[in-house]
Amino acid sequence: MIKSIINYKNPTTNKLKVSVTAVEKIRIEKSAVLKEKPPIEGIPFGKYFSDHMFLLDYDEGKGWHDPRVVPFADFQLSPAAVVLHYAQEIFEGMKAYRGPKGEVLLFRPTENARRLNSSAERICIPPVPEEIFMDGLKSLLELDKDWVPSAPDTSLYIRPFIIATSGQLGVHASHSYLFAIITSPVGSYYPEGLAPIRIMIENSDVRAVRGGTGYVKCGGNYGASIRAGKRAEEQGFSQVLWLDGVTRRNIEEVGSMNVMFKINGRIVTPALTGSVLPGITRKSCIELINSWGFEVDEREITVDELVKAAEDGTLEEAWGTGTAAVISPIGEVSFDGISHKISGGKIGSLTQRLYDTITDIQWGKTEDKFSWSVKVC
Repeated sequence: MIKSIINYKNPTTNKLKVSVTAVEKIRIEKSAVLKEKPPIEGIPFGKYFSDHMFLLDYDEGKGWHDPRVVPFADFQLSPAAVVLHYAQEIFEGMKAYRGPKGEVLLFRPTENARRLNSSAERICIPPVPEEIFMDGLKSLLELDKDWVPSAPDTSLYIRPFIIATSGQLGVHASHSYLFAIITSPVGSYYPEGLAPIRIMIENSDVRAVRGGTGYVKCGGNYGASIRAGKRAEEQGFSQVLWLDGVTRRNIEEVGSMNVMFKINGRIVTPALTGSVLPGITRKSCIELINSWGFEVDEREITVDELVKAAEDGTLEEAWGTGTAAVISPIGEVSFDGISHKISGGKIGSLTQRLYDTITDIQWGKTEDKFSWSVKVC
């Protein structure tokens, strides 16, 4: 039995509440018919899903309860569910990797559990105890371990999420929630793989503002990005580089990733000011770069500074960081219709070193000096 005591504020009264969660042993319901696994070569991202999923319910006054691994299936949800009308939901993105001895490895999973609960606090969702998060994830992976691919540059994408399920109209927090984990075998996030991408600086739409939910991993942030992303794609760009929502001058994120630059020998990345997601890959890059004897400047970076550096050649490298793509080199940046090549349109040496080091740790190919990799089974 898992027992946890969680303190959190009631979103309506703002008073501290204690939610006692006493969860029985995880119930396992195996699928009677297993799916045929799709060919992994050229597999589209996030289209195919494994045989099972982990579910956990929450009811006010009862806490989190009934943890179970069950066959992957559609949910039954009220048409008036809070998540459908007021977007009260959060999610995470992580991966499982097939190690050289056939073992299944996770990369810094407790960081995802903690960030999920940071998002939960902002969206007024009761936090999920880390112990339950990890036990549920491990139980699911142990059952569906054959879905973790072994081909080079492949992995099993993991999507934990929480949705508000109360069937009630009115802008207020739900009284019930569903925590779920689903998994999907994937290859490279971008069809071009590690080839440098072309990005367009967006100066019309905004993704988030300080005081909002920019630092939270919630669907609303991504929904707000779709129009600009579609415009960029129509012009041949892979991603949008976002500016802040107030001055429209400061660089924030690139698409659904954090972004880093090497300018005149210095590594810089936008500071976490409340409208930028605290990425786990971003954090890992900073810790790696520091361990190599370099410093990372976390500060405001204006679009004027970036364009000037691109024009005079001091913008030596640029790359995005995130779970899906890991490291995505940027070979060209466009602003106001004018494009600039970065690093000759090729991947830079630091970008390549970061990609190689992180992925070698994730796939268990090198010594993990940071204890980031966690063996599941």
